Order: sequence, then structure tokens, then C-alpha cells
Amino acid sequence: MKIAVLNGSPKGDISVTMQYVHYIQKKFSEHEMKIVNISHRIAAIEKNENAFQDIIGEINSADGVLWAFPLYYFLVPSQYKRFIELVSEKNAKNAFKDKYTAVLSTSIHFYDHTAHNYMNAICDDWGMKYIGFFSADMADLMEESGRTKLIRFAEHFFEAVKNNSPTSKNFHPVTSTDFNYAPANAANRIDSRNKNIVIVTDADNGQTNLSRMVERFSETFSTQVEVINLNDVDIKGGCLGCIQCGYDNQCVYGDKDGFMAFYDNKIKPADVLVMAGTIKDRYLSARWKTFFDRSFFQGHVPSLTGKQIGYIVAGPLAQIPNLRQILEAYAQIQQANLAGFVTDESGDSAKIDRLLQDFGERLIRFAGSRYVSPPTFLAVGGRILFRDSVWGRLRFPFLADHIAYKRLGLYDFPQKKYKSRIISSIMLLLTKIPSMRKEIYTKRMKSEMIKPLQKIVEEK
Repeated sequence: MKIAVLNGSPKGDISVTMQYVHYIQKKFSEHEMKIVNISHRIAAIEKNENAFQDIIGEINSADGVLWAFPLYYFLVPSQYKRFIELVSEKNAKNAFKDKYTAVLSTSIHFYDHTAHNYMNAICDDWGMKYIGFFSADMADLMEESGRTKLIRFAEHFFEAVKNNSPTSKNFHPVTSTDFNYAPANAANRIDSRNKNIVIVTDADNGQTNLSRMVERFSETFSTQVEVINLNDVDIKGGCLGCIQCGYDNQCVYGDKDGFMAFYDNKIKPADVLVMAGTIKDRYLSARWKTFFDRSFFQGHVPSLTGKQIGYIVAGPLAQIPNLRQILEAYAQIQQANLAGFVTDESGDSAKIDRLLQDFGERLIRFAGSRYVSPPTFLAVGGRILFRDSVWGRLRFPFLADHIAYKRLGLYDFPQKKYKSRIISSIMLLLTKIPSMRKEIYTKRMKSEMIKPLQKIVEEK
């Protein structure tokens, strides 16, 4: 059988992801696996209709499609995202309909689930027969157990195609409305309290709900608010995955475009950062994805600590919890405060006006008190994953991260908490005595757990 492998790595064949594909090719040489470079050639695919149609031709002639990509910032790389948009823009979804499909990604498992949810949903939207995914750690191929799992995944995929196995959808279709937001003039202007408020948008048309919400929101403040359109920022391309920035946080693009200067001079100094975008497929635009991917020149170190972050979204965000989780996680991973979301989903212009007004007041109030909500697992889990990886196998090549982690005290390994270790050791010894174990677990555990907290509560 023929499988079209859509390579999402910006590095083309010189990528970790493709080594997994090559291993499958070697083990299943009876099948033709046609590798089509997508991200590496996205500029040509965008500009050259023949290049795009050649890809569609490969899809049409294939028995199955394998989406293969490295994980970039919660999702697929921006170049891959742009290809998915092109398929919709050029009405080419029918080429994918009823094709058996699976997903293969490589990463360190940082939010690999959100990337796979996204791809699964895209496949469902396009009427593909989704078989499953293989989320590989970058080094899994080095281990026999990892190779065995990869072989089993490939076997399952090939067997499903051969046997015409039944599949089911995991994601409901997303439905949109034709509602046109008509804002009223802002009656009460908000005192910005000298806070630097920056709105970043990708609105490319002044007559869209997004552009009108951004304009209405900016007018709620008594002072000028800076609105920056990503389409006006000099961004030559997406992240190339070269990791050159790992040494000293200097992007390989350097001064060939204006992204680093834009991020350093506009994004970082903001006290309040509002990101505004329109949902395209099940994410924001590829332009927004390029913003997030390119910001990786900062490495794994939070660069927006203590800031207020909010989102203005045009489109059915409530129907895409995966996207909401990505946006929530971004704010938390940055050690910023997520002040909330405003969308146009209500279909009520007056209500959206009130939401935008309250949103602005909340952002300024939180900024004034420097409030940052406690992190959830979205941040804690990610932070520990980064901490352990940078301490270990990623210290090289991410030297800049390692230096910053030491400076910021992020190497807070549990084994350094000597007092807790001593107490735990003593208690473990005591629990080996039956009478003490009964006393501790049946009579004293609950009261002892709250005793130190009670002292704080009782303090005047």
C-alpha cells in the first residue's frame, strides 16, 4: 500500500521526527511511504499552485496519510498550521476524505496531548478515518522498548488500512454563526493608572468582529492604548527548529527581520498584554502560531512573569476546550496572570460591550495589585518537566536555560528539602511499630495535617 507521509519538520529530512519514519520504512519495506516535505517548503507551497496541487495529488493516490511533526509550542509548527489553512482556503479537503490516517510526533511530552487533540479534530473535520497517534520522546528510538512500541503502532495502522477497519469520530463539528458585532461608544473611560497596555492582533480587515472588539476595547481607556497588528511586524518566517537560540537566546534570524526587537521592545515592557485573534480551524491563525513559535528564542524561561494576560477571541471558543487550555497554559507557563477571555459567542452586542468594559477594569485592577493567581497543573507539571529536562539531557544545547534556571532558583528539587526528608524518615520508622501506626493513621493524621495551618489562621 502507499502511505503519504506529510513531514511537518521545518528541517526537512534532517529531523528527529523523520528518523522515526525512516525506521518504519525499513521495518515495513513492503509498503511505499512517500515523504512529502510540508513545513520545509511552505513558502513555495503558498506561492506555487502547482506545488500545492502536487501534494494533493500524492494524497489522492495514497491509501493512508501519516501526519508526522515535531511539537512546537503546544501544537504543530506554524508552517504545518499554515498548510492546514491552505487546504481549507483552496477547498482541497475532499482529497483527505475517507483516507485512513494516523499521527506521529516527537517532543519531550510537553503538551503533546493538545497537539494530538488538534490533529485528531482536524482529521475528524475533514472526514478522515483516524486510527490513533504515536507520541514519541525524542530519544525513544534509542531504546528497544521504544522501537518495539513504534513497530506495533505502525502494524496497527497498516492493518487498519488493509482491513478497512471501522473508525469513529472523537470530536464534534464546530459550528459558527453569522453574528455581526455592533459596538456602542464607551460611556465610562477606565483610568489606566500609568500601566503600559499593549493589544496584539492579527485582524486583517477593519470590518470583522475581531477588529471591532479590539477597537471597542481600546476605547474603554482614558489614555492611548498601543494596538499592534502582527501582519505589520517584520517576520520573515517561522521557527526553524535549529536551537541556535539555546546558547545565548539569540535567534538565527538575527537582524534579518524585526521579531526579536518587537518582542523585546513591545511585548516584554507591557504591564497588560491582550492577545486578540480569530479562530481558524481549531486554533488561532498561522500568523499567531508563528508569534508563539518565534518567541521560543527565549528558551524555556518565562519572559512575561507578573504581567496581566487576557484574550479577545472571535469565534466559537467554548466549542474548542483544547484551544482554551492552550491559551490558559501559555499564561500560566509564563508565570503571568490570566485575567480572562472575551469572545463574540453570545451574539449580543450590548453584552459584549459590558464584557469588554469589565475586562479592562479587571486587567487594570489586577495590574495595580500585581495579582498573579496560583498556578494549576497546567503550569506546575510543565515547569517540573522543563526543570528536570534542562537539569539533565537538555543542559546542552540549552545552556542559556540552565544558567537562568540556576539564577532564578528553579532547580528546586525535593531532595534539597532536608527538614522534610528527616521528618519523613522518622515517621516512616515509627509506622513500623503497629501501635504507633494505628495511633498516627486513625487518630492523629487529620488533626496534624491542619495544625500548622491553624496557627496561621489564628494569628492576629
